[in-house]
Amino acid sequence: MSAATIVVDGAAVVTVDRERREFGIGHVVVQGNKLVAVGAGPAPAYDGARVIDGRGCLVTPGFVNTHQHLYQWVTRGLAADATLFGWLTTLYPVWAGIDEDAVHVGAQAALARLARTGCSTAADHHYVFPREGGDLLGAEILAAQEIGLRFHPSRGSMDLGQKDGGLPPDSVVEDREEILIATEAAIDRWHDPAPDSMLRMVVAPCSPFSVTGELMREAAELARRKGVRLHTHLAETLDEGEWCQQKFGWTPLEYAADLGWTGSDVWFAHGIHFDDAEIKQLGQMATGVAHCPSSNARLGAGIARVADLRAAGVPVGLGVDGAASNEAGSLVEELRHALLFARARGGPQALGVRAALELATVGGARVLGRENEIGSLETGKLADLAMWRLDTLAHAGIADPVAALVLGTPPPLELLLVNGTPVVEHDTVVTVDEESLATRVTAVQQALVAQAG
Repeated sequence: MSAATIVVDGAAVVTVDRERREFGIGHVVVQGNKLVAVGAGPAPAYDGARVIDGRGCLVTPGFVNTHQHLYQWVTRGLAADATLFGWLTTLYPVWAGIDEDAVHVGAQAALARLARTGCSTAADHHYVFPREGGDLLGAEILAAQEIGLRFHPSRGSMDLGQKDGGLPPDSVVEDREEILIATEAAIDRWHDPAPDSMLRMVVAPCSPFSVTGELMREAAELARRKGVRLHTHLAETLDEGEWCQQKFGWTPLEYAADLGWTGSDVWFAHGIHFDDAEIKQLGQMATGVAHCPSSNARLGAGIARVADLRAAGVPVGLGVDGAASNEAGSLVEELRHALLFARARGGPQALGVRAALELATVGGARVLGRENEIGSLETGKLADLAMWRLDTLAHAGIADPVAALVLGTPPPLELLLVNGTPVVEHDTVVTVDEESLATRVTAVQQALVAQAG
């Protein structure tokens, strides 16, 4: 591990640590992949250090994205005015054509965009595995390594096709036994449980309407035997609730709980339509929720009860969701949308600017089970940080830097360090050529749409 020293000096610093310390003028010091000093005033002198002038900037922990479908970056803009079920039935035939190249290009682009918007750790839910697609999980893992983000990929799955009453076409569903074998093999091949891990696997059958109960139960047993976390979509739309009631006689959460899908090692994407008793249950079980406000609004799914979830002790993080339902793919924008939608639902004090920042940092870290390693700026934690420029016309004059970040337009990202290594500098991703990548994205999308007819 490199012992290079990087000193960020003269910036406003919001640590989001347990004491919620903030410094109007402060410093952060990184050695190798760890934070070794965070405090007020000028930084101590370090021989041979790279010193970064932080004046006019705000330093925050790197953001944590708790739900995404990276491959969807190459299928954006389709079914723009559809409901969730209509959107899915439109997109499934397009997704049926993805292969290693499409997934690699889509993942590179989506991860580069996440990096540009302050994200240092990304959780991805990949569940579409066409039989002739190749090594799709390996393609996105390679992309994350190339971009340089900390990565939590999910080996997703679907085994309930249209012929059996599910939504996905039969061409993209898999046999339950082959899913479980492939999932265990992926964990054995890639999962790294080390405290400074850049790659941790997740087990993630897609959703109640695309997966059998047998797969859900056996996937939970597999994940717990291997010591990895569990993730799925749940309670995203009213349609889903009606479907579960008709098919099983239960709410989506009752169905998931019966299959072993609650506990501190589980988190659900969306979680919009939980009632009071279910929110209390989630808090008691420490089961997490990935809040995806932009995607939920794009599909008209509703607004998650974030204030109530947090009050009940539920771990809540932010997610951009798939780029086919959130074409921006910008994690920093989710802070503002989470705040605005919470206030639209619950009044002006439902969610504060610092609470919104917590969702993107310590909240997301807790959802992924990594609150002791990332999510705040504290000595001994991993060196994942974002430095935002707030002295341009868009933000100048806003005295509170957290309000400027959350309520203003997305500011330029001056620096993103992941594991102590620069990924973004001067609002440019330094690990990939964005212009050539954009050209490749266009070519892949055109080919997929043409292939799907």
